[in-house]
Amino acid sequence: MDAEELAAKRLEGAGWQLVERNARTRYGEIDLIATERDRLVFIEVKAGRAGSLAGPERPALAVDRRKQLRIRRLATAWLAEGPPPPRHRELRFDVIGITYDRAGAVVDYEHIRGAF
Repeated sequence: MDAEELAAKRLEGAGWQLVERNARTRYGEIDLIATERDRLVFIEVKAGRAGSLAGPERPALAVDRRKQLRIRRLATAWLAEGPPPPRHRELRFDVIGITYDRAGAVVDYEHIRGAF
């Protein structure tokens, strides 16, 4: 199962409502958009391999300042371009990092709420 699919299933299992997957804007794509109670949450999903020498130690750390700014711009565009979003009291940006072993089994799932 790919990382975005796994993240979506876990969120739904925890009672979240998925609004959109791979939401397209004129600037690019947002991995997942969901609601958690009265929060509209934009979620970036990152995956990596345990023991890999490439990339950061944990996949979630790949969302650096530059990527954060890009995701904020994507969220702004999505809110402006699309149909009215679900009712919400606040916006939040989360990051989900998933680490797989060499066989493709999940060895770590990290959900950082309010990551930036």
